[in-house]
Amino acid sequence: MNAKTNVDAPDWSTIPAPVDDGAARHLPGARMAAIPLSATDGHVIDLAVLRGRTIVYAYPRTGKPGVDNPPGWDMIPGARGCTPQSCSFRDHFDELRRHGVAHLFGLSTQPTAYQREAAERLHLPFALLSDADLRLTTAMNLPIFEIDGMTLLKRFTLVIDDGVVTQVFYPVFPPDRNAAELLTWLSRRPPITR
Repeated sequence: MNAKTNVDAPDWSTIPAPVDDGAARHLPGARMAAIPLSATDGHVIDLAVLRGRTIVYAYPRTGKPGVDNPPGWDMIPGARGCTPQSCSFRDHFDELRRHGVAHLFGLSTQPTAYQREAAERLHLPFALLSDADLRLTTAMNLPIFEIDGMTLLKRFTLVIDDGVVTQVFYPVFPPDRNAAELLTWLSRRPPITR
């Protein structure tokens, strides 16, 4: 367990793994839509105009301590694990930077104020982006699911080089290994140069 958070990763063998349903197949090679997104650090980010290598990991939703998840949450393939995934990216942040990542963001459809609580509680050294109005989700046809009146992103990770998606990790499971798998991928490829 990491000293910065008191959240343990669950036993992933007891949780159904997501399958590749093809919902992200169209993303490699796509130019990011020019949609401004609110960030937990107070900035507005347009992923289409960022230079260099950007990593965006999408997650359904972070919970809050003491607040129950929607009914049946753990049995939705790929739903559980947003906090362990974010903590993994936090713990590998410096290593990702050394491997040429210029920008790192988490992305969900939760409002910025809700995300800010998680970013502060988990001591994230990067911002979370909100697509609460689903503008980016709709423009890019991002993988989603619905539960309890919420439209949530499925879990995936984008490698974006100068505004173009060059790699997609989908589905992502288990979530707490996503950052390490990304580092392995990055270590086999040269960083982009400008």
